[in-house]
Amino acid sequence: MQRIVRGMAFRTRDKVIEVLKAVAPLVGVVCLLQVTLVHAPLGLFLQFLAGAALAGAGMLLLLLGVDLGILPMGRFIGAELPKKSSISLIVAVAFSLGFATTVAEPDVLVLAGQVDEASQGDIPGMAVLYVIATGVAVLTVIASLRILFGWPVKGLVLVAYGLMLGLALAAPEEFVALAFDAGSVTTGVLTAPVLISIAMGLSSVLAGRTAVGDGFGISGLASVGAILSVLLMGILWS
Repeated sequence: MQRIVRGMAFRTRDKVIEVLKAVAPLVGVVCLLQVTLVHAPLGLFLQFLAGAALAGAGMLLLLLGVDLGILPMGRFIGAELPKKSSISLIVAVAFSLGFATTVAEPDVLVLAGQVDEASQGDIPGMAVLYVIATGVAVLTVIASLRILFGWPVKGLVLVAYGLMLGLALAAPEEFVALAFDAGSVTTGVLTAPVLISIAMGLSSVLAGRTAVGDGFGISGLASVGAILSVLLMGILWS
């Protein structure tokens, strides 16, 4: 028990340092701008400092939760799935996890909300959210099957990026810009750790697979899925 408590204390300390390194530069730059250039009202500046403190506390709790619970469970699930000898089960679990983590991803929620606001409801934020999540889920399935069957990642990347470029030429310009932002926000603090941990678990129990060669790449392919789905949405929407 004492070993577990000490381990959690060390992890908490490390995460506090990580959060401070992430938040402190932003706060420092804004404080410098406040003093030298922008001179925002005191109330707004204090509101920023309070928000930064809350964001830091939230990041700390989120990172601790991911490190202590989500990553180990993800690796365990990934390692257990091949033992069930069911491709359909692997497909279902990969799709469900890809979809669920993307819907809960804070960066994706922020993007969807901003799209709804900027378009004044013409492009519903919930529609964008579910389209992105579906794209991530489909490519998560394909990336998982790549690990399972040993497909070369180079071929998948060429096909995926070829489709992406083709759809980008056909989609409306505003959806092209949105698609590439959608691809970037899907590699957030929740989605990427879950998908990578699943991939690491899968590769750890399959003969002839390596942690580096097969355990990575799933997050990048999933992000392409978000881009493709938003581009398709734009073509169908118009």
